Amino acid sequence: MASRLTLRPLQAADAEAFVAAARRSRQLHRPWLTAPCTAEDFKKHLARFEAPTSYAFVAEIGPTRQLAGALYLTNIVYGAFRSGYLSYCAFVPLHGQGHMKQALAQLVRIAFGKLGLHRIEANIQPGNSASIALVRGCGFVREGYSAAYLKIGGRWRDHERWALVRPAR
Repeated sequence: MASRLTLRPLQAADAEAFVAAARRSRQLHRPWLTAPCTAEDFKKHLARFEAPTSYAFVAEIGPTRQLAGALYLTNIVYGAFRSGYLSYCAFVPLHGQGHMKQALAQLVRIAFGKLGLHRIEANIQPGNSASIALVRGCGFVREGYSAAYLKIGGRWRDHERWALVRPAR
């Protein structure tokens, strides 16, 4: 991977590039998720990250700044729990090239460093082998199985629960 990857906060100025990437990637995302494919959907999507308990990032490649994917930490709880939920999506044509693994490693450093989290949890549909390989490759451990966990595409879908706990200090 010769191109440099930058992980940075998602912003309103990303709308056009994000929507175009999401549209190109609809087949890749189906049935796992639905990314915003219109300007209005993007605006609603971005609004979800205004709270201090939710963060959205994009992974962009080199000088072209082409979007390789998006990563999210949401529903963060501080106090004694210090945990948040991870979700993400890769974008065509840069998927499957290791960019998301690099971006997730950067996000983990932010989560355990700047944000002070102790635990990150990812809930993944059992058939999503690429997503499972990504978290496993970044050190996440399968903790369990949740039946009918999230409603995606109009159906309640089962999920495997994967987590990464901050190394003891």
